[in-house]
Amino acid sequence: MPLTKRIIPCLDIKDGQTVKGINFVNIQAVGDPVELGSRYARMGADELVFLDITATHEKRKTFADLVTRIARHINIPFTVGGGISSVDDVSVLLNAGADKISVNSAAVRNPQLINDLANQFGSQCVVLAVDTKFVNGEWMVFLNGGRILTEVKTYEWVKRAVDLGAGEILLTSMDHDGTKAGFAVELTRMVSESVSVPVIASGGAGNMEHFVDIFEQGKADAALAASLFHYGEIELSDLKGYLKNKGVEVRL
Repeated sequence: MPLTKRIIPCLDIKDGQTVKGINFVNIQAVGDPVELGSRYARMGADELVFLDITATHEKRKTFADLVTRIARHINIPFTVGGGISSVDDVSVLLNAGADKISVNSAAVRNPQLINDLANQFGSQCVVLAVDTKFVNGEWMVFLNGGRILTEVKTYEWVKRAVDLGAGEILLTSMDHDGTKAGFAVELTRMVSESVSVPVIASGGAGNMEHFVDIFEQGKADAALAASLFHYGEIELSDLKGYLKNKGVEVRL
């Protein structure tokens, strides 16, 4: 039995509100994360991702309070991320009710963090988020919400992270993010084929056909989108029906 493909709405959080941008800039508010999350859960989302996009330590407590509220209202698994850099940060968020956490910049700066988190909480809790952009013929890793270019090559980094204990890869193409021109199919396929853990494709969803492409050609295990769902351009139930008709295994 093939594993079902997952559809994951993503909610970027800033100051307690869900926001959305294009290519990581021009951020606008789109609503209350708990209300939006509950609606997506009712409409058939398989999981949710909440990212605190301007996280700092002072805000960690506020975010934990929000996570508690989300957990109270939502009955599907959800991942939280943003500014996580220690075992203690993760303890707070998992205790507040999150199912998984996502690490990004801190893990690149200190890869041992992935190993520590996997040992403490299990690999299934640890999602490695990778923001990547095509630079001089190479997919490179960016930090701090896409602001800082590193010398780390994306393919090498994901393989190393999985060896260290990451249980899932959340792969965002910054070149595609918010453009609605389709996911980074080739990038996703190459990452999916090089690691043994599930890969979530993110960045660029614009229509239902894009989801078929990323599952069939991109070999993604899950597809994540934000503005499409936030602005009601695609309804989750319609998308799932469409995928099913196209022969993609989904949970209806």
